Amino acid sequence: MVADDNEEKLPTFKKLPTSDEGDENEKEIPETVIVDYGGGLIVHSRRPDGSLDEGHEFSTEELIPDEDEEDADVDERVREAWRKAKRIKTLDVETLEAVKDILEADKKPQGAVETRKTHSPATSDEPELSFSNSDLNGFTALRKEKLAAKSQYWIERASNELWESTKGEVSQRSLTSFRQNVLNKYKSADSHSKILSFAASFLKFLATTRSEPRYQSFSPYLERPKTVKERKNVTERIVTKDDIENVLSYIKQGENAGDISAERSAQYTAFVTFGAFTGQRSLATMAKLTVGQFREALARKKPVLQVTVEQDKIRMAHYVPLHPQVAAAVQPLLDDRKNVERVFAYGSFQMWVKRQKIPMSRFKGHFVLGDLRKFAEQHGDIIQWEQSNRAYILTHGVSGVDWRFYKHPLPDSVYDVYMKYWGGVSFEV
Repeated sequence: MVADDNEEKLPTFKKLPTSDEGDENEKEIPETVIVDYGGGLIVHSRRPDGSLDEGHEFSTEELIPDEDEEDADVDERVREAWRKAKRIKTLDVETLEAVKDILEADKKPQGAVETRKTHSPATSDEPELSFSNSDLNGFTALRKEKLAAKSQYWIERASNELWESTKGEVSQRSLTSFRQNVLNKYKSADSHSKILSFAASFLKFLATTRSEPRYQSFSPYLERPKTVKERKNVTERIVTKDDIENVLSYIKQGENAGDISAERSAQYTAFVTFGAFTGQRSLATMAKLTVGQFREALARKKPVLQVTVEQDKIRMAHYVPLHPQVAAAVQPLLDDRKNVERVFAYGSFQMWVKRQKIPMSRFKGHFVLGDLRKFAEQHGDIIQWEQSNRAYILTHGVSGVDWRFYKHPLPDSVYDVYMKYWGGVSFEV
């Protein structure tokens, strides 16, 4: 806890007395000890016999009531804990272990037999600590709440990996084995981070909810291996206007050869045209756009599509201008369809692209849906697309203070600036 400059600073502990110093120093032993476990505080009070009780847990929000709610009906225990917290020093978990031992020893009668419990260090292989499958499932459910399906998948996967490797045992042996299994099974550093970080968070959760700090002392066995960072070079995946026109030609050839229907051809053409002109993410955004959204956009004098929070990877609602060639390609897809239907046949087009293996002109590889967004970024440099308009439409690089608190483009302005740069661009097949 940190006091404001204008408030009375919290006094620190004086030297803790020993039993040899007599009763005159008894008053220096604190009546209450507050421990910060991260996300909450445990308030330990002294019993009549001098020992410390098991403590009562309060969240940080409970202990620090809002200034405008001083008269609210709040549990008196919370107020009392808050008053005590302002008078004494808050300890971290490690300091508490040492302080509690000293305080307990100082309160024992002379000649008492030492019965203090000793804890096995975190280096012990003996599984003194454990957790149940229901404990893990409960924590997993908390972590998954209100997350995207892709994030939920990795949390569920990490949870399964932790249980299969440890079966609820918390020891050096079990966690070292779990870590090694993760490093062997997954090659990506991102996968290592997701799974090992989940396990470390679970240990912290157990330490907090069970008031048992030893759980968190095993976290070092879950650290990721140190890696040498590679120097990042400019991407070799260059996507040109010729590449986009080549993809559109492949679609037309497939229709002429009878490999795909005219309806599918129109679907695929609209997907490529919209993706290349707007740079929207194919799975996170384009696959979720509805017929109703496009109808509403095309009804405007200056057609602008509104992407919702749920349809954007970084959960940023934004406007997307529709180039005249995009409007012409999308319009046929709206006929005789309900507003709630998805516009693009994302899955069908993705599988068709994988089968076609369409070559690219500037690198050895084949076209993938992500190349549409790359084209918008790279061709934007060629036409000198204004940076603020580009960042807003692509929702890329918009995490700064200016975007959070100051910028809020209007739809007509977004369209006007966009067409100033993209108005002269078109694809020919």
